[in-house]
Amino acid sequence: MKQEFKAEAKKVMDLMIHSIYTNKEIFLRELISNASDALDKLYYEDLKSDTTTNKDNYFIEIIPNKEERTLTIRDTGIGMDEEDLQNNLGTIAKSGTEAFRKSVDSSDIKDLIGQFGVGFYSAFMVAEKIEVLSKKHGSKKAYIWESEDADGFTIKEASKASTGTDVILYLRENTEDENYDIYLDQNTIRGLITKYSNYIRYPIKMEITKTRIKEGSPEDKPEYEDYRDMTVLNSDKPIWKEDKKNLTDEDYINFYQESHFGFDKPLSWVHFKAEGLVEFRALLYIPEKAPFDYYSKDRQIGLELYSHGVKIMDSCDEILDDAYSFVKGVVESDDLTLNISRETLQQNRQLRVISKQINKKINAHLKEMMEKNREDYEKFYKEFADSIKVSIYESYGANKEDLQDLLLFHSRKEDKLISLKEYKEAAPSTAEFIYYGTGESLEKIKSSPALKMVDEDKDVLLLDKALDEFLIKMLGEYQGLKFKSITAEEESKDEDKEDSEIISFIKEAMPEDVVDVTFTDKLEDVPSLIKERGEVSIEMEKTLKNQPNAFGIKAEKVLEISTKTKAYDLLEEAYKEDKDKAKMIAGLLLDQARLIEGLEIEDPVAYAKKIWKLM
Repeated sequence: MKQEFKAEAKKVMDLMIHSIYTNKEIFLRELISNASDALDKLYYEDLKSDTTTNKDNYFIEIIPNKEERTLTIRDTGIGMDEEDLQNNLGTIAKSGTEAFRKSVDSSDIKDLIGQFGVGFYSAFMVAEKIEVLSKKHGSKKAYIWESEDADGFTIKEASKASTGTDVILYLRENTEDENYDIYLDQNTIRGLITKYSNYIRYPIKMEITKTRIKEGSPEDKPEYEDYRDMTVLNSDKPIWKEDKKNLTDEDYINFYQESHFGFDKPLSWVHFKAEGLVEFRALLYIPEKAPFDYYSKDRQIGLELYSHGVKIMDSCDEILDDAYSFVKGVVESDDLTLNISRETLQQNRQLRVISKQINKKINAHLKEMMEKNREDYEKFYKEFADSIKVSIYESYGANKEDLQDLLLFHSRKEDKLISLKEYKEAAPSTAEFIYYGTGESLEKIKSSPALKMVDEDKDVLLLDKALDEFLIKMLGEYQGLKFKSITAEEESKDEDKEDSEIISFIKEAMPEDVVDVTFTDKLEDVPSLIKERGEVSIEMEKTLKNQPNAFGIKAEKVLEISTKTKAYDLLEEAYKEDKDKAKMIAGLLLDQARLIEGLEIEDPVAYAKKIWKLM
């Protein structure tokens, strides 16, 4: 007799089939997880009895039948009787696993997967009819549960030789939008098991069609034949559950490549187990190369997330801080509270605990790399430095205490990359500043007149990346040392009356962004340079120039004119005899200083003409 599902079950069923699960292929993961639960329950019963357990007797088998368009998931687990079928499959969200969990010591069955009792019904996403043939452990009778299109169900006595359960799915007809036959393809099945259920503790078997050389065929012209072979589709114990002492570098590299974390080799990895409020295991990799889509908005960021050996998420982006978005790897925790579909997490508290520990571990590992394996760290930094820099910048420096010691900058004195810590350690105890110069390249910074004005005994960080100066502004200082640009205007000095008059004259001829004019005796081979005043530097101006929301932001420029060049002599002479000529010379000095800094000049043609006028 056909029975209706309990408690408005049809509406609930429709919700589950069409709303709870976002991905049809998830059904196989759910059915395999249920089969694993059934095997766990039998294993537990066998342990309590005097029965000798044989691991070969515990397995899951997948049986695709293309002729009948059925897919069978068979297990040799504890099985179900009529009452179990009624309770577990006739009542939505009645989890037999959860009831079993509560009936025994939780420590004994910690790895049971089932929780909500709805995973089974996900099969209706791909099947129009489902049969469940089952024989309970210790029982002589078998029963078959049947439901078509989730419209009620029947339970009948049936025949089954061995203990366990067969879930038989009669696939839906193909449509223009959906091809259900793919779930009968051995490669598709194999791929789904690898993706979601690769680390289920019991072997998942399936007869695979393979090819071999026919016996007796000639060696020069071998003939081939197909044959069927029962093959285990899932892996052994996952690598992250293994003892580190038993693993080689090759094991870690192979797993990285087999998991398609990248086409490169990992530079380094972290493998650890955390205990406490939330227990978890993690295997984290630092890639050697940034992927081609690393800066794409569509790139998936995060770690693979497992619970009880089942993959829950391909990329859990809630675990990693933005600074460490380059990290690849796996996290598994059986303490996670999952939502009803097991596709997402029900609450974030446990995840926050995991995230905090993982990010702390990554940070410590990178610092250790910098200290003990500088070559590899610099390789990493070349590829992924921007992740750290952007994270500091976008947080307005809120996370700088955690990240600033991961930064590297080129040193003038050392002629290599150094950390802020190394700069401070090498500086005299009386040092007040960390000096830095900016430019489009190291070569341009090194040839900068401003750099030559800094005493050689002082180290200067050479910032050749567009983001660097914005980053420095967010850092503000490092362990008591303030950052100071070599192009920042120094404190004004007293001017004599004559200089003051010339300066006032020149300032009147300058454009609005030139806020001051000074003389210096520290420049010998360059007639003039530009320094800046305020928060916006010249390099910032250049970077912001093409940004849509920059609104023409410009640095407040200070024109500094050398008193030790012929240009100054000409300026001084012209000021006394020909004011128009003096204005022209001042304009040339400004344009030359702008060109030195890589800034555009308003009228290149006029500039060229003025040069020839003076010759």
